[in-house]
Amino acid sequence: MIRDYVVKAVSGVLKEDVSDILEVPKSFDMGDYALPCFSFSKKLRKNPVEIANDIAKKIKAGKEIEKVVAVGGYVNFFLNSGKLAERVIGDIKGKKEKYGSGKSGKGVTMVEFSQPNTHKAFHFGHVRGTSLGESLARILEFSGEKAVRANYSGDTGMHIAKWLWCYMKYHSHERIVNDEKWIAGIYVDAVKKLESNESFAEEVEEINRKLDSRNDEKLNKLWDMTRKFSISSWDRIYHELNTRFDVHYFESEFEKSGKKECKNLINKKIAKLSDGATIVDLKNKGLGVIVLLRKDGTVLYGAKDLALARKKFRDYNLNRSIYVIGKAQDLHIHQVFEILKMAGFKYVDSLEYVPISEIRFPWGKMSSRSGENVLYSEFRDKMIEYAVKEIEKRYKLSSKDAYDRALAIATAAIKYSILKQDVNKNIIFNPKEEIKFEGDTGPYLLYSYARALSILEKAKYKGKRFSAGKLGPEEKKLAVLFGRFPEIVENSYRNLNPALIAHYSYELAKTFSEFYHNCQVIGSDSEQFRLELVSCFAQVLKNSLNLLGIDVLEKM
Repeated sequence: MIRDYVVKAVSGVLKEDVSDILEVPKSFDMGDYALPCFSFSKKLRKNPVEIANDIAKKIKAGKEIEKVVAVGGYVNFFLNSGKLAERVIGDIKGKKEKYGSGKSGKGVTMVEFSQPNTHKAFHFGHVRGTSLGESLARILEFSGEKAVRANYSGDTGMHIAKWLWCYMKYHSHERIVNDEKWIAGIYVDAVKKLESNESFAEEVEEINRKLDSRNDEKLNKLWDMTRKFSISSWDRIYHELNTRFDVHYFESEFEKSGKKECKNLINKKIAKLSDGATIVDLKNKGLGVIVLLRKDGTVLYGAKDLALARKKFRDYNLNRSIYVIGKAQDLHIHQVFEILKMAGFKYVDSLEYVPISEIRFPWGKMSSRSGENVLYSEFRDKMIEYAVKEIEKRYKLSSKDAYDRALAIATAAIKYSILKQDVNKNIIFNPKEEIKFEGDTGPYLLYSYARALSILEKAKYKGKRFSAGKLGPEEKKLAVLFGRFPEIVENSYRNLNPALIAHYSYELAKTFSEFYHNCQVIGSDSEQFRLELVSCFAQVLKNSLNLLGIDVLEKM
């Protein structure tokens, strides 16, 4: 990484590693890297300004570092732009799709994400967890780890009982169809009918008990058929979202093992019976009380999650397991982690939780409990409609080509708008803003990539020998950004934060636009070198977007 030049130079003076405190200045005019000297004051018994001046005097300019300047309590480093560009371009051309990859990661990590429930809508909110989980898995793999993508879905429990009850009581005359809107509609109807008449609750409880016992063949058959229809509808969605899974767990698989967990916890005096239900009192840990087993014997989520945690590590010999789960489940997931710790689960320190907040729209929030939820498929169609209009403003295409491009553009718009945000913050998603071809949007990044390819095609680029010479400001800025990509990936990996890569992608595209508008490429005296910059830009942006799970388009 290009920051290593600076780290090496400083360590020669201070005799310590400064990798973790080296900063990137807000402006390129202030240098390529900056070293804050405040943390050295106590050890060196000098003020930061003196320390910065001493370091700047002792580091000599050379092949890699062109200039060193002390400013206040900082040492600013300016890299030798020509040498930097030649080295970075050579690195990109040699590694191509692997440029930016690292070896920080080791072992096997499971990423559990998406988690749609059968018999409910795959709503737009699921896209956030799906996009984040897939991106994290790609970043882990790019950094040297083996990632196991896992999906854990609720296919049993009260929400299923509600659906089956409503279908049998009010919709049995209807033909069961493999249609996600129809399936989601039954659940919404169930919620509304149960809210209007509290006496129906016992009927649903009875169905839940029968479902748990598996003794009612007719009910089992209905459950199995409708469950399969729900699951099959996800395949197309995951294909569109550029996501795959190595293993798909279902709650129904953990009913017996969940009950076994409850017995073991009672034997260890971690759990206890309360009015016939199995509970764990975690109030002394600030985590309240969790019910694992109802008094009627039906097992709840927590007990199943305990069993799943053990199975994950047993089946895949994991180094760690990352849970990408909604922030609303914060208490629940920490209750599960605490019980595993109390039970002596030896991998408890290898469990990590990445909470995700809600997606909201300018008109409000969504809910799968009401008819106000936004189905992914309906929202995708609306985004495609917006994208087609944007495409038709610029190009004349067949309806099929326009649709295919619009789907890729819509997917990029959705995923980028989600991944550029802090996972702990609610997102206000404005469809008409995010589908625009300019600004901080996914379509703008796709457009930037396609424009770079268009330049290379027009120039009939073949990658001849070049000499960098002295670089202009736009050229140097591009080269430095190329060189920083491996650092961005490493930081994103260490912090489990794809937003760092998303922000980098936009900064890179903006810088390329400045370069393109200020530096003539084809026909200039520096044509070959500038074509190399264009080629490297396309490669690095493609690598960056790939880590976000976004496919590039060769033409918009």
